[in-house]
Amino acid sequence: MTPPEAPEDGTATQGTKPPAVSVCLEVLKNRSEFLAASRARKQGTKAMMVQARQRRSDEAADPDAIRVGFTCSKKVGNAVARNRAKRRLREVARAVLPAKGKPGWDYVLIGRATETSVRPFEVLKGDLMYALKKLHTDRP
Repeated sequence: MTPPEAPEDGTATQGTKPPAVSVCLEVLKNRSEFLAASRARKQGTKAMMVQARQRRSDEAADPDAIRVGFTCSKKVGNAVARNRAKRRLREVARAVLPAKGKPGWDYVLIGRATETSVRPFEVLKGDLMYALKKLHTDRP
């Protein structure tokens, strides 16, 4: 049995993968970038704290990129626990930010002590989506 051929007009058929998301995620690395995000909007959820800021037009970063940083304090636990929490935050950001994040924004995800590593993954995604929705609504 041979697989079905793709139509010549370039449309996708059943069994083919959708095109990759065109949004670029970049990782924040400098302390100054984390500090700038900490002075901006914040939204807490049960599993994480999300800080978000819109970059200025005169900054050197790509204006179409979504930048994200991850951190966990020692309250989360030892190095193994902190790394596990950050790995989960990275996966959640990879799954949610290309669709729900806004280009030209920086996000910092901060893990919580007891919840980030034990919360079910789908609920963790829901927490990030809720935080992004609240952060992107206009406030008086």
